[in-house]
Parts: sequence; structure tokens; C-alpha cells
Amino acid sequence: MPDFAQLSSFWVYLSASPLLGLTITLCAYVVAQGIYARCKYSPLANPVAIAIALVSVALLVSGMSYQRYFAGAQFVHFLLGPATVALAVPLARALPRMRRAFLPLLGALFTGCVTAIVSAVSVVLLLGGSEELARTVGPKSATTPIAMAVSEGLRGVPALTAVLVISTGIFGAVTARFLFNAMKIESHAARGFALGVAAHGIGTARAFQVSAEMGAFAGLGMGLNGIMTAVLAPWLVPLMLRLLG
Repeated sequence: MPDFAQLSSFWVYLSASPLLGLTITLCAYVVAQGIYARCKYSPLANPVAIAIALVSVALLVSGMSYQRYFAGAQFVHFLLGPATVALAVPLARALPRMRRAFLPLLGALFTGCVTAIVSAVSVVLLLGGSEELARTVGPKSATTPIAMAVSEGLRGVPALTAVLVISTGIFGAVTARFLFNAMKIESHAARGFALGVAAHGIGTARAFQVSAEMGAFAGLGMGLNGIMTAVLAPWLVPLMLRLLG
């Protein structure tokens, strides 16, 4: 039988420590990965989406504020930097093939970036949304730090942009395989690059679960789309506002 007195003492210590946020994050992801494995790695059981739901429930049940949670979980946030830099390894290995496909990749990047910005802003404005919301959703397909910076420069709401970026990534990771199969796209390079452009980091993580080649091209797409979004969104979003606003 478990010693409830010891468990209670441990909980009192943990709840007063910044480690609680980190513990909640790691436990949620371990459970999410277990569910993902039990579902035979179906994209519908996306571990990021499940982990977010579990953390949200834990915070609501415990009454913990997000600021207090993040004080402990920020170590995981810090590791995003090294993880992004580590993408250079598979990129370097796939560099010869990327060079041969330079022009098709450039065309796909430009088309994907412009489509993501124009479609998001157009949907908001045509459905009667505010200009502030349109400025917020414009950079949603870039990786989070870039999208938030672009949103702030456009006078949007960076915090809401971050939520939309994560939602976009999860949606892309969940639906991509079915869309690729429906369009009969078999190339791992094409699938990966499309995932990186449309679904940034979460899509890239999903691509690496399929193959190293798909992950490398997804990482390339994510990085280049972030740069192109930072270049195009500041003038493309105001242009759409003038045309449809």
C-alpha cells in the first residue's frame, strides 16, 4: 500500500517548488506519448495536442496560474533553441539533394508563404473580423518567435498569434498525411517541405517521426518560411487590409 503521509509531504514540497511546472510538463508528454503509441502513431493522436490538453486540465484543477507554471516549465522552453540548432545536422546531410531541387523548393516556398498569409487575412476580413485580428493571424504559419515578432510589428496581438501558430501546427500535423495521400504525393522530400512551410515546428517534429529525409526538408521549409514571412507579411498584410478592409 502507498504511504499517503509521504505522498502528501512530497506534494506539499513539490507544489511550493518551481519544479512543479516542469514535472507537469514532462508527465503530460510521457502520457501523451503513451497514448500516441497505443494508437499506433496515428496522426489523429498528436502527442503535442494531447499534452496541451493534459497540462490545461492540470492547471485548471490545481488552480495554478500560468505565470507560476511557466516559472518551472521555462527550462523546456529554453531547450527549443538547441533543438532548433540541431536541425542543422539532417539539413547538412540532405544538402546535395536540396541544391538540385533549389528552384522547385523556392517556388513552393513563395507560393506556400503567400497563400498562408493571404488566405488567413482574407478569411478574417470576409467573415467580418476586425483589422487587429487580421493583423494577428497573418503570420500564423511561421514558427512562434518569428510570428510573434511580426504580429507585434503589424500591431496585432502576439499572444493570440502564438496560440494560432500552435493550432496551425497541430492541424497540419494531424491532417497532412491524409491530404498527401489524397493528392497522391509520395515523395518524402515534397511531403516534408510542405509540412515545414505550413505547420512549422510541430509539422517538422511529425516529419522526423516518418523519416530523416522528410524531417530534413521540413526543417528547411520551416526555417525559410520564417524568413520569408518576416519579409512579406509586413507589406502583404497591409495590402490585403486596403483591398478588403
